[in-house]
Formats: sequence, structure tokens, C-alpha cells
Amino acid sequence: METLALEGGFQDGPRDAAFAFRAAMECMARPGRIDRVTGGQGPEPLSVAASVLVLTLCDSETPVHLAGAVDCAPVRDWITFHTGAPLVGPSHAMFAIGGWNDLLPLERFAVGTSEYPDRSATLIVEVPELEAKGATLSGPGIKDTATLSLPDVAPFQANRALFPLGLDFYFTCGDRLAALPRSTVLR
Repeated sequence: METLALEGGFQDGPRDAAFAFRAAMECMARPGRIDRVTGGQGPEPLSVAASVLVLTLCDSETPVHLAGAVDCAPVRDWITFHTGAPLVGPSHAMFAIGGWNDLLPLERFAVGTSEYPDRSATLIVEVPELEAKGATLSGPGIKDTATLSLPDVAPFQANRALFPLGLDFYFTCGDRLAALPRSTVLR
């Protein structure tokens, strides 16, 4: 294990994790909201926001799938050291991290069951741009409408059609974070 894996964790674990957890939950509860998060930095190509989510939401009982460029030895070692999360294939993942094209097709990930809709995957999508423009969002947590720059609209509409089953998404770009729960309607 390289020394790079030992760096980049929270400096003040409980405090940093509490702030990050609140930001993650606020974004999920208010689709289209973009927050900035800090406190952790995994090895490249992980963004600050993706690193903070991993440090906050993953532990030794949270199977993680890495896709594309983030599936590299430094990132695998970093996640293993800081969270103990097992690295798995897409069908067994609770969280998956990667670029949009690397995570496709979405059908590889668990969407839950009618008895346990919460047994679905959450995808952390690293995007080159994260702005309050583009696709129009409505539904729970949105007063009227919101907008969010998404890599595509059709897959999220198809995901919404599965509700109450489906995937939940976080989008990360640098230190910025947004979320799109399966309950959000897109136009």
C-alpha cells in the first residue's frame, strides 16, 4: 500500500463527517441544490466531493463498485484504508463511483425489490460540469421546479418510472455536490 492511501482523510473526523453528512442529506432532500463540501481528498481522479461522500457514507459493510478511471490502485487502496469498504462488481454495489459513461448501462445496478426498495444502489457520478441549468426537475423537495446540468435526461426518466424502486444519484464536480433521488420527475 502506497503512502498516498494514508493521506486525504478527514482532519477532524466527527466534525468533518457531520458537516459532510448534512450536505449530502440536504442535497438528496432538495434535488437541484448544489452544495460545496470539504474535508477530504482521495487520490486522483477522485474529486473532493466524491472523496468526502466516500468518507462519509461508506464503511466496512458498504460494498463499493469503482468504474472507469477511478478503478485504479491508488483509489482502491485509499478507500480500503479509510473506510474498509469491500470493492465489488456492479450488481453487488451499494455505492458505485465513476464517470457517467463508465457507469452505463445502469441496469447492472440493484434497484431494490418490492419488499425492500431501499436495497438499491446509489451512484456517485463524477461530471465535468455541475450547474443549476439544463434539465428541469420537479417533485418531492422542490418548491416549483429546479434545474440541474445532467449528462442525459432519458435514463433518469426511465429510472423515475421504476419508483418506488430505482437508483439514487449524487453528482460531483470539484468540491461541488448535487443529488437526484429516484422520486424526482425530469423534463
